[in-house]
Amino acid sequence: MKTILRNANRIVENNTMETCDVLIENQKIMKIADQIDEIADHVIDCKGHLLIPGLIDVHVHLREPGGEEKETILTGTKAAARGGYTTVCPMPNTDPVPDSVDKIEALFEKIEQDSQVRVLPYASITKDLKGEELTDIQALTKAGVFAFTDDGVGIQTADMMYRAMKEASKYNMPIVAHCEDNSIVYGGVCHEGEVSKRLNLPGHHSLTESLQIARDVLLAEATGCHYHVCHISTKESVRVVRDAKKAGIHVTAEVTPHHLLLNETDITEDDANFKMNPPLRSKEDQEALIEGLLDGTIDFIATDHAPHTEAEKKQGFLHAPFGIVGLETAFPLLYTHLVKPNKITLQQLVDWMTAKPADVFNLPYGRLLENKPADLTLINLHESMPIESRTFYSKGKNTPFNGWDVAGWAIMTMVDGEVVFEEGSDE
Repeated sequence: MKTILRNANRIVENNTMETCDVLIENQKIMKIADQIDEIADHVIDCKGHLLIPGLIDVHVHLREPGGEEKETILTGTKAAARGGYTTVCPMPNTDPVPDSVDKIEALFEKIEQDSQVRVLPYASITKDLKGEELTDIQALTKAGVFAFTDDGVGIQTADMMYRAMKEASKYNMPIVAHCEDNSIVYGGVCHEGEVSKRLNLPGHHSLTESLQIARDVLLAEATGCHYHVCHISTKESVRVVRDAKKAGIHVTAEVTPHHLLLNETDITEDDANFKMNPPLRSKEDQEALIEGLLDGTIDFIATDHAPHTEAEKKQGFLHAPFGIVGLETAFPLLYTHLVKPNKITLQQLVDWMTAKPADVFNLPYGRLLENKPADLTLINLHESMPIESRTFYSKGKNTPFNGWDVAGWAIMTMVDGEVVFEEGSDE
């Protein structure tokens, strides 16, 4: 079947726009031209909206199996499609943990049955995320996992991380790390700083993150493993990663939209919709993250989409779980608050959410080019609408951005040339 997208705008050199038509056939982009006159089975008028590669998020929590009251593969991937994402990578902190071939095969079956976008699952580094026994990295690699992580908990011993990296490097598999030294967490629920003092809450020190990154980059150097840092949040962490890259160590890093757009001073009351791990840090940390993106220290943006129930989040900072949702709001938030004020360019934003994660993890997606997969997202850059969490496709409504007025909403998402989300269509 042939599909033609007409009257789309795409970004070309120097962040300028040009109008184009796109021919899609056999799940691929076959032709991009000023005008395509071929007869097609399906023609879509893009009406001058921005056409970009489908967004890629290598850090999401879909909660299934075991946490279906928070999210499912079906609801989470519907949310992804609505947000313009065509590829997502779910973390393994589920019940059961995908730490064996039979469990990962069962997960693949559920993904095949329910997913609305491409889903590439992680396997855990250690069995049951306990940090005590290494999983069978060779067998899980053969089974087709995306990468290895114990996200949600840091690997506490250098011995376990060293052995994991040595094994993963044999098969050219990345080790993806949630960096948190539990010995100095001290029950922290928000950043140790002015807000923790004002709200009388236990603080979470920046060192909990940066100490493990400093340890791990040296282990990555020793083993030759690709080491990827999840949701980087502190200026010290940025400095360590910058220095490691200068030393030629194979380290990459991601940052979340909420750490780019918020800092601890945005927490004005005990509202657990602002509770995430790592926590919102200082203004200086926030500025260091933006600088790190701009100079290439941080490679791309990932949401850490973490849905929870409303009842859980109503418990306040001390008792609510960590995490916020992000799949449906990431692009418009970043476009409105970073691109429109000219802090970054539109091309940079698109690259950090498409081509850059694809490059880091050697994925064949993330490019609006001929002969590439027809994973595409159409964006309305002009119409502003408030974020309304009650309308989310995700089961999770836990966002600190509710009510923010933003532009840059996805109005159509395609995976392999098939429309998986269209604005105005039924959920």
